[in-house]
Amino acid sequence: MTSAALLLAAEKESAAVTDWAARIGWVVGLGLFVALVYWLMREGWKWRGTLQGDLPELPAAPSGPGEARLTVLSMSGRYHGSTTAGQWLDRIVAHGLGTRSRVELTLTDAGLDVVRPGASDFFIPVAALREARLDKGIAGKVLTEGGLLVVTWAHGDRLLDSGFRSDHAAEHAAWVAAINSMTDKTETPTETEGAR
Repeated sequence: MTSAALLLAAEKESAAVTDWAARIGWVVGLGLFVALVYWLMREGWKWRGTLQGDLPELPAAPSGPGEARLTVLSMSGRYHGSTTAGQWLDRIVAHGLGTRSRVELTLTDAGLDVVRPGASDFFIPVAALREARLDKGIAGKVLTEGGLLVVTWAHGDRLLDSGFRSDHAAEHAAWVAAINSMTDKTETPTETEGAR
C-alpha cells in the first residue's frame, strides 16, 4: 500500500513538459499579426492623406500679426485634430492637421496663430474664421461637455473644425466670445443677405 501511495505522490509532483516550439510559434504569429494591423492602419492614414490632397497648403503667420485680442496673450494646451465641419469623426490628416500635439494659441487682429511644437504650425486668417463654440468631442477624442474649444474656419473650398483644449478650461468661454466677435465683423454682405 505504501508503494502505491508513493507512486500516486510521484505522479502528482511531475511537471508537464513545455512544448517550446508551439509556444514560440504562437508568439511569432501574434507578433506578425500585430505588425500587419499596424501596417494596415498606417496605410489607411496615408491613403486618407492622399484623398485630401486637394486641400491647399496651410497659411503661415504674417510678420506683423497685430494687436492681441485677449488680455491673456496666448493659450497653452492640446491640439486634438481637425475634421470636416459638422462631422466630428471625419479627421483631416493632410498637411499634418491630423497630428495631435501640444499647442500655443494666439488671437490677434490678423487671425489665430496656432504654434505646435513637434508638428506643423499654421495660421487662420481673420477672414477665414467662421465661429467658435464649446463642444465635447472631435476626431475620436471625447471630453466632458464644454471641455473642448472648437474653431470653425474656411480653408480652400472646405469648412474645417479644429479642436483645442486649454490647460485651464475656464479660459474657453473668453476665447469663444473673442473669436465670435471677430467673425461678426468679417461677415461678407452675401452671407448677411443669405441669413435674412
